[in-house]
Parts: sequence; structure tokens; C-alpha cells
Amino acid sequence: MLFKSQEGKEKILTLYNQKLRELNIEYSENTIDTKFGLTNVIRVGDTNLPPLLLIHGTGGCAPQILDSFPNLSSTYCVYAIDVLAQPNKSAENRLDMKSLDYGKWLIEVIIKLRLKEVTLVGFSFGGFISLKALEFNETPIKQVFLIAPVYIVNGNPILNVWHMFIPLKKFMKTNNQAYIKKVMDVLFSEYDEFALNYMSNTFLNCNMDFSPLPVISKKSAKQIKTPITIFAAEKDIMFPGKKMIKRAKQLFTALEEVVLLKGSKHVPSVKDFKAIEELIIDKSE
Repeated sequence: MLFKSQEGKEKILTLYNQKLRELNIEYSENTIDTKFGLTNVIRVGDTNLPPLLLIHGTGGCAPQILDSFPNLSSTYCVYAIDVLAQPNKSAENRLDMKSLDYGKWLIEVIIKLRLKEVTLVGFSFGGFISLKALEFNETPIKQVFLIAPVYIVNGNPILNVWHMFIPLKKFMKTNNQAYIKKVMDVLFSEYDEFALNYMSNTFLNCNMDFSPLPVISKKSAKQIKTPITIFAAEKDIMFPGKKMIKRAKQLFTALEEVVLLKGSKHVPSVKDFKAIEELIIDKSE
């Protein structure tokens, strides 16, 4: 189970609904029944516009990623997906990262939403899910934007343990805010009170998966034909930007563009998210 207690789950869903209200947007919320578990989807924008799926990262939720991209719904019909086994409204089922299951799940969501020519925007673990979907079945996907994605490179494990996992474990043991702030300072270019609160509650109330993250094989990457744009974060200790760009250029024949977010940590700043959003809107044609 993901949630350690019903009380912990309710705390997180209260924060989730708070963020959704704060967005002050018109939306519809639907539950898609997939063979991997119930999946919550928030739709924003006119259904006559081209479809775009927003996929958040580890420890995140659909309202948070919608908050990072407030203008996409001017050009796209946006579907923000609650990823399985994360602190949100979707099922708690954790899928096998070594298999294609996360990709199969996302493609099933796309099919059940009856979407074609889909633009995928995946941040962090959402980038991993997007690439798994491309490996499994590219047919319904038009183009992909990956922001500091998992699955291309990994950072130095010793640095990650020292700067992130040790303070994180200390926080989970003590609930001392100083430790979670150390983690946030490593991960986020900037963060607000909500992000701190959501992250704190996630690690206190959820059984998170800390298993090693796989990387895509050269053979699988070469078979992908869908245009890919990658935004790599220069100061990302988990998935270093320059290392990512170097390997991405070797891997993907369908690589359309790479952007190095100068000075950015794993989670980009509001300014960087705005620049990413503008580029995605520009490529809506």
C-alpha cells in the first residue's frame, strides 16, 4: 500500500483539493478504469483543441503540474494525469519499472479517453512514463516534451545518498523540517510553502519507492520515431543536464531539440517553466 494510514491519505487529499481550488480554473475530473488501476484525470480547456497529456513526477499530483503550466489550455485541451502509486487520487498500485507496464498503462488511458495525435509533456518520472509509452506503442502520440526526465541518465549515487537520501531518512524519522528543507534545496530551483507542505506530508505518510532507476537501452531508443524535445537541468544532481544531453544525442534518432536550463536544479523555476510552456505552445501547429 502507498498510504501508511487513512489519516495520512486524507491529509494529502485535503492538500490536493486545496491546490486544485487555488488554480481557480474551469475543469472536469474523471476516473478512468484501467487494468492497472483506477486513474484520475483532470481535463482543462476546449475538447476541440489538440490533446495534450501532462504527467507529473514522483511525489507529485495533477493540480501541481497544472499550476506549472497555466497557459497550455489556451492552445491545447489539457489532460493532467494522476500517476499511479503517487500521493494523489489514482490507485495505489506500483508498477514494475523494468517492464513496459507504465507505458501500457498510459497508452490505455489515451485509448480510453479516445485521443489521437497526442502531445505528451512528462516531468521527471513523468518523462520515464512518456518514454515507456513510446517504447510500447507510438501510434497515438504526435510529439513528446521531456523535462528533467528519469530514464536517460542517472547522477552520481554517492552524491544522491549524501545530499538527499540521508537527510530524507532523517526527516522521516524525526519530522524535523530542517532535514526536508535540505532535500528541497537540492531538488528545487525555488519552492513555495505548498510544495514544502506537500513533500513533507508525502514522505511522512507514504511508502515511497526508493529502488534504483533504470535507463533506456540504445536499441529501444533508436526504434522511437516520434519527435522528442528534452529540457535538461544543468544543476540537477539526480539527472545531470549536460550528461543527459550528451547521451540523448547518441540515443535518439527522433531527437528534435535539446534545451539546457542554465543553473536549474531538478525542479525548474517559475521562469523556466514559463519558457518551456512557450516552446510547447509554439509547437502546437
